[in-house]
Amino acid sequence: MQEEEISELEAILSEARFARYVDWAMGDRQHALKLYSLNCQVSESFYTPLHFLEICLRNKISSIATELPFGDPSLPWFDRPEFQLGRNQPKQVEKAKRDLHEEGKPLEPGRIFAALTFGYWTAFLGKDYDPHWQQGLNRIARRADGKGLRRKDLSEPLDRLRRLRNRVAHHEPILTWDLRKHHDNNLLLLEWIAPRAAQWCRQLSRFEGVYPMDRLLLPQIENARRGGTGGRF
Repeated sequence: MQEEEISELEAILSEARFARYVDWAMGDRQHALKLYSLNCQVSESFYTPLHFLEICLRNKISSIATELPFGDPSLPWFDRPEFQLGRNQPKQVEKAKRDLHEEGKPLEPGRIFAALTFGYWTAFLGKDYDPHWQQGLNRIARRADGKGLRRKDLSEPLDRLRRLRNRVAHHEPILTWDLRKHHDNNLLLLEWIAPRAAQWCRQLSRFEGVYPMDRLLLPQIENARRGGTGGRF
């Protein structure tokens, strides 16, 4: 691409956004453009595994929560205080209901669930939910050999994937992250939660078509990981 074309793209994308890639490419704006393109492609490739993970996790939690002996059984589980132990969970449920009401849509459970954030669902793996975990929430997931899992086996990788999801959703750079590790963890968690969905996800995912990265770009990415702007996770 000609310098004039790169300058035009830089202007519309914003110099501040493009500057990070120029820094990673050690001033080579052609390589910076390739890094930007690669970030878009890798971000796109995470859509499918993150999609399956979020949908399957929330449906599994909802299914199990309806059976747990916490709070008033005459109320939907998401309206019981005993299922709103996370700091932001009550506000998130109220916001979901308010938004649906303003849109003139019925407050059906499926609509409410769809309006809740990934952070709402990952909060069920927090320490506050230890009693729920012991009394049945641990049925969310099982290892391939049928053995149970600790809450932390899910909570730690889920929290990292939540952060990655937010960066992808806000079009932020993710190249300095350990993407292979996060992708593998995404599929492993999905395998534990919904094996059939994991199998389908592997067939649909485009991650392997993007990774491994172009060898010509690896030096720039490694430079960024060693101390360039953007950090590493």
